[in-house]
Amino acid sequence: MSNSPRGGLHLVICVHGLDGNRQDLRLVKHYLEMALPNERFEFLMSGVNEEDTFLDFKSMGEKLAEEIVEYIDCYCLQPTKVSFIAHSLGNIIVRTALTMPRLLALIKPHLYTYLSLSGPHLGTTYSDSGLVNMGMWVIQKLKKSESLMQLGMKDHSDPKSTFMYKLSEEPGLEFFKHVLLVSSMQDKYVPYHSARIELCKSATKDNSSTGRSYRNMVNNLLQPLLKNPSLTFIRYDTFYTFPTNTNSVIGRAAHIAVLDSEIFIEKFFLVSACKYFR
Repeated sequence: MSNSPRGGLHLVICVHGLDGNRQDLRLVKHYLEMALPNERFEFLMSGVNEEDTFLDFKSMGEKLAEEIVEYIDCYCLQPTKVSFIAHSLGNIIVRTALTMPRLLALIKPHLYTYLSLSGPHLGTTYSDSGLVNMGMWVIQKLKKSESLMQLGMKDHSDPKSTFMYKLSEEPGLEFFKHVLLVSSMQDKYVPYHSARIELCKSATKDNSSTGRSYRNMVNNLLQPLLKNPSLTFIRYDTFYTFPTNTNSVIGRAAHIAVLDSEIFIEKFFLVSACKYFR
């Protein structure tokens, strides 16, 4: 078999998370290329939001959408497949960008795989880590972070008027052929149920407007995926062996392991995920 790339161009757009940069997903890129040497990959390592991920999501989504459009135009690309790989808060930026008409018109027919690495698709409501909640509250106050406020659904008194709820009503994920969600119970930065887009016990028992809205958000996101018979929807649970230290105790180690654990990334792509990028 020839080792030369073949087939149409596959554009993969990698988007970092909170306070991240374009190099955060370099290992993901490296091992994906190793796993599929015959795939004609073109990687856009997004950096348009690395200066400030504390802005509101609409602003960051617009910037990402413009970055993608300009990249395709500048290099005269004609991809036959367009995939996204996003970490943490970057997933919300990607989903926001997919609501931008100019970008969607350009790439919708070619959307292929969406890989979410610890993405807070339902925000950070019902987080069970008091320590992380306190830390995020401090950061939000110090940075005056609109994105963290929106993730916590604190940007409006009516939950159904918050950014996260309105985003859940927008189409996006169902346009892909494969939707892969990676989560870990050891990750305390992003609630497990949020990364998996599923209900949690706290939400099912909450009869307030927040609880009802949260249950609606889950339904808004899942139903379009489940109604699409040609879409592959997979949830991956991950477990890591960490030494006992501050990062593992507060849940940060598991949150970033999807980016810096070469053992995990290599096995993840070689054993399972690479076939969804083929």
